[in-house]
Amino acid sequence: MPQTVASIARMLGLVAEGEVGLTVTGVAEPALAGPGDLAFVGSPQYAAELDKGQARAALLWTGANWRGLGLAAAILAERPRYAMAGISRLFDPGPEIAPGIHPSAVIDLSAEIGASAAIGPFVVIGRDVQIGPRARIGAHTSIAEGCRIGADALLHPRVTICARVEIGARFICQPGAVIGGDGFSFVTPEKSAAEEVRQTLGQRGALRPQAWARIASLGGVVIGDDVEVGANTTIDRGTVRATMIGSGTKLDNLVQVGHNAQIGRDCLLCGQVAIGGSARIGDRVVLGGKGGVTDNIIVGDDVVAGAATVILSNAPAGRALFGTPAIKMEQQIEAWKYMRRLGRLFAQVAELREAATRARDKD
Repeated sequence: MPQTVASIARMLGLVAEGEVGLTVTGVAEPALAGPGDLAFVGSPQYAAELDKGQARAALLWTGANWRGLGLAAAILAERPRYAMAGISRLFDPGPEIAPGIHPSAVIDLSAEIGASAAIGPFVVIGRDVQIGPRARIGAHTSIAEGCRIGADALLHPRVTICARVEIGARFICQPGAVIGGDGFSFVTPEKSAAEEVRQTLGQRGALRPQAWARIASLGGVVIGDDVEVGANTTIDRGTVRATMIGSGTKLDNLVQVGHNAQIGRDCLLCGQVAIGGSARIGDRVVLGGKGGVTDNIIVGDDVVAGAATVILSNAPAGRALFGTPAIKMEQQIEAWKYMRRLGRLFAQVAELREAATRARDKD
C-alpha cells in the first residue's frame, strides 16, 4: 500500500523532514529509484548514487544534508539498515495465498485449523495436526501427522513438515525446506573404520568388510517462536530426543541441521552451513556461509565464525573464529599474512644459500 513519508516515519518512530506528505509506493536502491520510490542510502558512501536515479525522498543517516543531495524529503535514522527492516515490512505483500481453504487441499478430519488460516492449492495436512490462527500455507505443502504449528506461520510452497514436528508462533519457511526427515544414523556390529580413524587420528587396523545397520529416528523436531528457515534447508529429527531450534534463530538456504542437534536462541546460520548430529550451539551464535560444526561438540554463546569456518572442537563463549580447522580469527589472519610471504621468504633463503655457496667456493 502507498504510504506518505510522514506515515512511514511515524510508524517506525523515526524523524521525517521536508515535504513529508509525499506519497511513496516502493523502496529502491538510489541509482534505480523512480520519483515514487523511497531510496535507501545507508551511509554517505552511497549518497552520490542518488544523482543516477529520480528519487525525491530517501532513508538517510541522522545528520545527513538531504537538501544538498537534491531531495524533497528524507527519513533520518541512527541505524538506517535497521530502519530498513521495518520499512521493508510495510511494502512486502508476501506470497498470494487466498483466504480460506482451497478446494484441492486434502485435510484429515481430525486436523484443527485455526481461525482465519489460509490453505493453498494441493496442500496435504495429516491426522491430528494443529494449525494456529492466521497461518498461511502455500501450494503443494505437506504437513504430516501429529504436527503442531503456531499462530501467524507462513509456509511458502512445497514445504515438507514430517511427522510429530512442533513449531512455535510466527514461523516463516521458504520453498523446498524439509523439517523432520530421518537423521543420518548408522552403526556397524564392530567398531567401524570411521570410529577407528577418529579415535586414532589416522592409524588403521586390519581392513575388513562392514555393513551398516540403520538406527531409526524416534525423536522429533521442536522449533521455537519467530524462527525462519531458508529454501531447501533440512532439519533432521532426533534419534530419541528431539532436535531443537531456539526462538528467534534464522537459518539461510541450504543449511543442514543433523539429528539431535541443539541450537540456541537468536542464532544466524548462513547459506550451506552444516551442523553435525548432537552438536550443541549456544545463543546468539553466527556461522558464516559454507561453514560447519562437527558432531558432538559444544559451541558457546555469542561465538562468531567467519565464512567457510569449520569448528572441529569445543568453542568457548564469545570467541571469534576463522578458518579450517577453526582458530581465533586474529591468529588465522596473521597466519595467512605469513603464508602470503612464503614465496618471498623462500626466494630470500635461496639468495642467502647462493651467497653462502659463493663465499665458501671463494675461500
